[in-house]
Amino acid sequence: MDYKKVSRRILKAVGGRNNILLLEQCATRLLFSIKDESLVDIAALEKIDGVLGVNQSRNLEVAIGTEVGQVFAALAQAEVTIKGKVGQSVYNEVALWRLGLFAFNNTATNLYMIGMAYVSYYASGIAGLAVVTVGTILTLMRIFDGFTDPIVGYFIDKTDGKFGKFRPFMVAGNVILGIMTLTIYHTTHLVDPKYRLVYFIAMYAIYIIGYTFQTACTKAGQAAMTNNPETRPKFGLFDMLYNSIIMTGISLYVSTYLVPKHGGFQELALFHELALTIVIFSGILTALAVIGIWTKDRTEFFGLGEGSTKTTFKDYWPVLKGNRPLQMLIVAAGTDKIALSVAGNATVAVMLYGIIIGDFSLSGLIGMIVLVPTLLITLWGTKYAGKFGQKKALVFGTQASIVMYGILFLFFLLADPTQISLKNFGLTTALFLILLIISNGAKTISGAFVIPMISDCADYETYKSGRFVPGMMGTLFSFVDKLISSFASMIIAFSVAAIGFTERMPDITDGATPQIFWLTMALFIGLPVLGWIASLIAMKFYDLDKEKMIEVQKHIQSEKEKYILSQVE
Repeated sequence: MDYKKVSRRILKAVGGRNNILLLEQCATRLLFSIKDESLVDIAALEKIDGVLGVNQSRNLEVAIGTEVGQVFAALAQAEVTIKGKVGQSVYNEVALWRLGLFAFNNTATNLYMIGMAYVSYYASGIAGLAVVTVGTILTLMRIFDGFTDPIVGYFIDKTDGKFGKFRPFMVAGNVILGIMTLTIYHTTHLVDPKYRLVYFIAMYAIYIIGYTFQTACTKAGQAAMTNNPETRPKFGLFDMLYNSIIMTGISLYVSTYLVPKHGGFQELALFHELALTIVIFSGILTALAVIGIWTKDRTEFFGLGEGSTKTTFKDYWPVLKGNRPLQMLIVAAGTDKIALSVAGNATVAVMLYGIIIGDFSLSGLIGMIVLVPTLLITLWGTKYAGKFGQKKALVFGTQASIVMYGILFLFFLLADPTQISLKNFGLTTALFLILLIISNGAKTISGAFVIPMISDCADYETYKSGRFVPGMMGTLFSFVDKLISSFASMIIAFSVAAIGFTERMPDITDGATPQIFWLTMALFIGLPVLGWIASLIAMKFYDLDKEKMIEVQKHIQSEKEKYILSQVE
């Protein structure tokens, strides 16, 4: 029997998966709770090869025989809301390709985040705004971004229309991001100097709103995609794969193509070309992400479905106050975020590769070299998380990151970084690549599971209170996360100003000095280590290990089934 073919014909005959409230399995039969019985074609069901009989009384019964389990599994893969055998936990499954496509939503917004990492160079070098002023503005705008998060999250949770809960915000957010990125890089320098600062702030604020629209869906949408504790960590693998590729790709694109082509960051054409590239690719990735979440952006995949507890804006504080796992995840991720935002800033890359090592093009080339080994380490980390839980994987990656970054610091302290070269490949270069591969692998394992763990916190809230508020959970997380990490741009600005760069940012034409070396070590290595130490402390009080999440999903599935059955009875 071709189980997939049989399941497709059954789905068509019962009026499609949207006409199925609930599907159960007994020893030899499929039991359907149907929304609209007029859509069921009994004659068509009886003609299907593999169907032994059909009975329609209170529920629709389709007799299959001993192979009912295989047909049931095929229907489960078609994303039908199902109920398993008594005592068995059945998860909201998702096709892996859909999860992979949805992960592009985060990649699409990260493209803009990377593109805006160079806005300090444009704002100070082209638009003529002071370095510290720009750094302060970017910090304040990130704080503003944090305050917009709970508002957007509230409207996401309240939305459930023809186009779903998440898709409208994903599309609208990306459109706003594209328009405002082009506007900022094309027009700010043309505005009268008296109004230029105000104009820059206003355009950046609108950009932030679009960014919040789309990023909130990345965190919130996962709760609808799947609740399987073995599948959910795979989002982290896709996410790290895509982001590693784009971060390396953009770095390579800027360092080996744009900078040589335009002669540095003082040329307006560089920013125009960079902005257009980001807008095009981000739009394509957003379209793919919308396709990925399309079949899951429906009421039946939102917590307890129509049985979820209604939530108002005043519930935000009780949710944050009463959800300890969310609190601990915010502390862990927030401290990591500010540290890694500083370490990954374009200015730090310029100081590390362009000044200390002496070849800025290496920032992209080395990124390409370490990419595949790093991803292999991340793949292992994903399997580890599926087997032992996301919490244990995060802790392991964090511990390994601290050790490896300590060794990396000793390397820069004892070796001659100017000997790092792909043209004259030697022991120093080989050692640097090995250390960087292991360090990056550990770092990606440490950070790969934060977003899926937000969905765990959202499911825990449903388990605890009956509320399905992924928008609230994701944006509450983002709110505190952004408030904490908002100081990254200010830290960079004040740090470089402290060593003499008050009118411009360090550039590849600057010479290496002890001040630049120690500042780079503090920002690239020191801050991340402090962030990871804070994460380990927070994880001591984070209770959602694999065993707890299995308990949570069993409870949610049981409550969901009770509600659906109460409606069909």
